[in-house]
Amino acid sequence: MKRPSYRRFALFTTALTGVLVALGVYTAATGSGLACSQQWPLCDGGVLPQTVPSFIEWFHRLVAMITGFAIVGVVAAAWRGDQDRKTALFATAALVLLPLQISMGAITVTLNGAIPWGYSVPTHAAHLLFALTIFTMLTLSTLTAYRGHYERSLFDRARLAVGAALLLIPANFLVSRVSPLIDYGPPAQGAFALTALAAFAGLVAAAVWLPETSLARYRPGVFVAGAAMFLVTLLGRDLVVYTDEARLVNGLLYLVAFVATAVVAYAARGGSGEERHSLA
Repeated sequence: MKRPSYRRFALFTTALTGVLVALGVYTAATGSGLACSQQWPLCDGGVLPQTVPSFIEWFHRLVAMITGFAIVGVVAAAWRGDQDRKTALFATAALVLLPLQISMGAITVTLNGAIPWGYSVPTHAAHLLFALTIFTMLTLSTLTAYRGHYERSLFDRARLAVGAALLLIPANFLVSRVSPLIDYGPPAQGAFALTALAAFAGLVAAAVWLPETSLARYRPGVFVAGAAMFLVTLLGRDLVVYTDEARLVNGLLYLVAFVATAVVAYAARGGSGEERHSLA
């Protein structure tokens, strides 16, 4: 049986990491983070959970373990294979951050009340920041691994990435804390995380591909949109007191992200996928 290529393995691991982040957001939103009797890695005094909330937390840990092993595998495959050094370094950066991410998660569910920062906003913020950075590094490793293996030109892929982000940003807004249309409960929070990460990944892809196309001058706009979506993802969690001012800032960040992405999408509307500057 033929083994999957590094590119597919890296893509799978990146997607799995995104799902894990969304699952973690859902777990926290349901209040299940402390359901395992403040034990880690055990749960309810044993290996298996005893209640539904404990199962949610236990399942989150199971997916996290699988994802962790997948990241280790990606790094090993990157260095042992014929991957570009940059591809391997991005994957390695994700692995270096992984123990810190795991530690923050363990602290979050075990030290509530034991020390001032056990179950606190700074700990949650660090946990999420590490997760987003790991996701970004894996995304970059995947993108660089696919270089030279595209069926479409870089211009066409950049245009698709920007177009996808342009659709995902409003979708993310609809399930965000800013939107008045939904109850921002656990399902909405999970959907928020997934759509935010998907939009962010599209913008990262565009930032990687644009420099070698005729749209290179629009790369700063993609960076602005990506930074805005990064901050939106943080504000979508309970990391700040969500006052009217915070809601206004959140809404403005969405506007910045959408307008910046729309400008690039408009510039790309008439380009040719066979342009000379596009090096597939």
